[in-house]
Amino acid sequence: ISCNHCVHTIKSELIELAGVKTVSADAATKEVVVDYENPATPESIESLLAEINYPVKK
Repeated sequence: ISCNHCVHTIKSELIELAGVKTVSADAATKEVVVDYENPATPESIESLLAEINYPVKK
């Protein structure tokens, strides 16, 4: 995550995932916080992020 365009892309893609309630992202800290419920899972969220070229770093 390097800019506000990245933040917008991440938020708009994740919010479309079934079960995702809210998404916040910060380009400065490179953090994304997702509030979700079923059917979304950590794995499905991570998979989508990788698909849009923002892989999770743990």
